Amino acid sequence: MPVRLLPRSLFGRLILVLLTGLILAQLVSALVLLRDRGQTLYRSVQTDVIMRTVGIVRLLDSISWQERVRLVPLLSSDDMRITLARVPAPKPEQDADAEAAARLIQTRIARHLAPGARVAVSFQGVFVPEAMSAMHHRHMMGRGMAGPRAYMHGLHAMGDTFYIQVGLKDGTWVRFERQVPESLFGWPSRLLITLGILLVSVVALSLLAVRWSVGPLRSLRRAAEALGKDIHRKPLAVEGPSEVAETAKAFNTMQQRLKNYIEDRARILAAVSHDLKTPLTRMRLRSDLLEDEGLREKIQTDLNDMESMVGATLDFMRGTETKEPSQPLDLMALLESIQGNMSEAGWEVTLAGQIEKPIHGKPLALKRCITNLVDNAVHYGERADITVDGQDQHIVIAVNDNGPGIAEESLERVFDPFFRVEASRSQHTVGTGLGLGIARNIARAHGGELMLENRPQGGLTARLLLPR
Repeated sequence: MPVRLLPRSLFGRLILVLLTGLILAQLVSALVLLRDRGQTLYRSVQTDVIMRTVGIVRLLDSISWQERVRLVPLLSSDDMRITLARVPAPKPEQDADAEAAARLIQTRIARHLAPGARVAVSFQGVFVPEAMSAMHHRHMMGRGMAGPRAYMHGLHAMGDTFYIQVGLKDGTWVRFERQVPESLFGWPSRLLITLGILLVSVVALSLLAVRWSVGPLRSLRRAAEALGKDIHRKPLAVEGPSEVAETAKAFNTMQQRLKNYIEDRARILAAVSHDLKTPLTRMRLRSDLLEDEGLREKIQTDLNDMESMVGATLDFMRGTETKEPSQPLDLMALLESIQGNMSEAGWEVTLAGQIEKPIHGKPLALKRCITNLVDNAVHYGERADITVDGQDQHIVIAVNDNGPGIAEESLERVFDPFFRVEASRSQHTVGTGLGLGIARNIARAHGGELMLENRPQGGLTARLLLPR
């Protein structure tokens, strides 16, 4: 089964797009800020080391040995230890990248001292200038010492201590041992907290904005669902942004036009019904005057069939347009009454299942719908077995029979007016072929559906779905 990556709802898709964009934007911003912070720290540390070294060297170069011995302890600090020596300490071996970085800082220090000044720089930790960052990143990756802490912050370090030795004019060597505080490598908690608060705030406002924007669509969906059940429902409120107000206005206009069309059709059907009954009544009266009893019975039989067909046709065309109000309905009581009526008429009808909570619907219309299904079952399958199942979203009423079933290609066509499948069902049934169509119209008017399916063991199942 394929995995659905996109949410089904518009709300979910908007949230997905906004959150993805916001999170990516925040991550990129955080990386840029951390990178700039690292480079700024590097430049500050480098400048501080160079300028402090140069300043101390100039000071010591201008005083005597005895004064230097007394002054050096005062110039030392927690992060820089200063010592004097007659000879320079041996320089440790370093690889090419570390040596190149040492020469770079060595050149910058010598530039601020007198010509010919002797300077030696070595590292336990290398702080690489921006121009050398890519080279040193490859070097550290090869040694397994690079990580997000160093690379993301712009401080590409292989250690945290470096040594600078400078020869004074009288041959004395002053040695600087500088340690970089570990805090420079730590994550800037205040910056990250600020970015986190900003992200949460923007996400919360985005959720509120999307919900506020999608709200009118939900109202429109509920109104469209209610319109199928009650054409006389209250119109939508024309308010909100211009696009929403115009959509609500168009929906209300559509509802009014449908209402006018249905009312006009009802008036026409009432007139047709009256006009058809009048000539049928005259024909029935004239048939009573016939002396030939056999001919009279045939004509009256035809008239009965015509009246039945006219009544059924008008009912089908009238559809679900009725003045019956929708109200809470005890569905089990309705099914039990239908079962009792059919049993009294001599048909075998069973009922299984239980629905405790009432549903909202039109009692007479639903009774007619279910009665049509049970009538079909007992006439074509000799018995009807009714089962009721209460699901989360719908209530399912299944009417099963033991008849011959219906060909698969005709399962939908039987809902068409006057379509009958006499060859596959029964040759001795009567009816106009409108019962199933009327039943489906009633089901859909309640927001439900009616479907037919053949049973594996034989027979037909009429499955009625009604919303809770």
